[in-house]
Amino acid sequence: MSELFRRDPRAQWIARNRLHPLHQTLVIGPVFGPSGLLRKNLHSIGFIGPNGLKRIDRSGASNDSGQGSRRAAAASEVILPLHQVLEPAFYIVVVLDLVSGRLNGHDKDTLGLAQQLANRNGGAGAVVAIAFGELKDDSLDKAGVDRLIHLNDEQYYHYNPEQRCHDLQVIVDDLQPQHILLPDSINGGGDIGRRLATKLKQRPACGVWKLNDDTVTCRGSAGKSDITRPLSKLMLVMEECSEPISETQHENIAISQHANQFTEGKLIDQGNISVDPNAIPLAEAGFILSGGNGINDWPQFHHTANVLGATEGASRVAVDDGNMPRERQVGATGTWVTAQVYIAVGISGAIQHMQGIGQCEKVVAINTDEGCDMVKRADLSAIGDSTEILTRLVELVEQRKQTINGGATNES
Repeated sequence: MSELFRRDPRAQWIARNRLHPLHQTLVIGPVFGPSGLLRKNLHSIGFIGPNGLKRIDRSGASNDSGQGSRRAAAASEVILPLHQVLEPAFYIVVVLDLVSGRLNGHDKDTLGLAQQLANRNGGAGAVVAIAFGELKDDSLDKAGVDRLIHLNDEQYYHYNPEQRCHDLQVIVDDLQPQHILLPDSINGGGDIGRRLATKLKQRPACGVWKLNDDTVTCRGSAGKSDITRPLSKLMLVMEECSEPISETQHENIAISQHANQFTEGKLIDQGNISVDPNAIPLAEAGFILSGGNGINDWPQFHHTANVLGATEGASRVAVDDGNMPRERQVGATGTWVTAQVYIAVGISGAIQHMQGIGQCEKVVAINTDEGCDMVKRADLSAIGDSTEILTRLVELVEQRKQTINGGATNES
């Protein structure tokens, strides 16, 4: 007689009741879906407050408590299933943008689409990521990279699309990939992809945002219409073209590839030119000085931004009070920013503002309240009066500039 599986109504009720004292004993641990892939258990996020209500601490400070520490340790010990391709039947090449040497959301979406293509025909394909120049990101294995070609020569730290296209042509001739994917972005992928299409004599599919069976859907007419066309070898893909990889870990095996000097280039990199930081859209700014309700001297704030060469931003409170224009508002109700450095002056950290700066690489907080959410989120905090701190910051920057200019004068 076969064993019968009997349900425990009380246990099921406890598992649904997050306030029950025994709830955590039933839900702790990794949760696997019917396909065997690891699933996130959303009910295990956060902690129970003293009043019995579920709390979610965005800063991660709750991990200092005993219960939070145990959960954080359990989360860090979760090992994703390893996806291996020992002998690839074909390759899918992805050229990464790598803004500031790190994967951005567009890169991860492109890798996710590449894995969809590689998993066809029994999953015998491997995704080969190509990185030019600086590479500081150590999460490529979790982003879906099976093989990695990293060209880290000095020439790739400058604008040289001709050299990169020449190297890509050599790699394509060597690997003979089924598909070549690049982010259709202003960070290099769109430019290099169109140049590469000319070299390979391929008709690229641009603005790809959806993969079908044997076709792709592309955005046309400035995003007002969709165009369905056959699956192309060379594709320039848009953001959110696919879900990023989150449930598997990949090998990220390095493939040796040497740069081939291209001597027929016609473009010369003249270096960076000075521009008005406030002429840069907030969404594209790399260095932002943002002010909030804690600013007492707005002329000083503008002067500090000018000395630092930073693009100005503001919280919603500062905008509503008329201290900054609406287009300078940062947050979910304003502009989502991806700056390398974001300095928040006098901003406590409302949830909408914290969402808007979620993709910033480094956050610096200047505030009088050491317990506010912005200080908890920040990588570096200065606790004190914003006027005094900004005054001292301007003095240090000007001293640094004088030292650099003096050294340059002596060398000449």
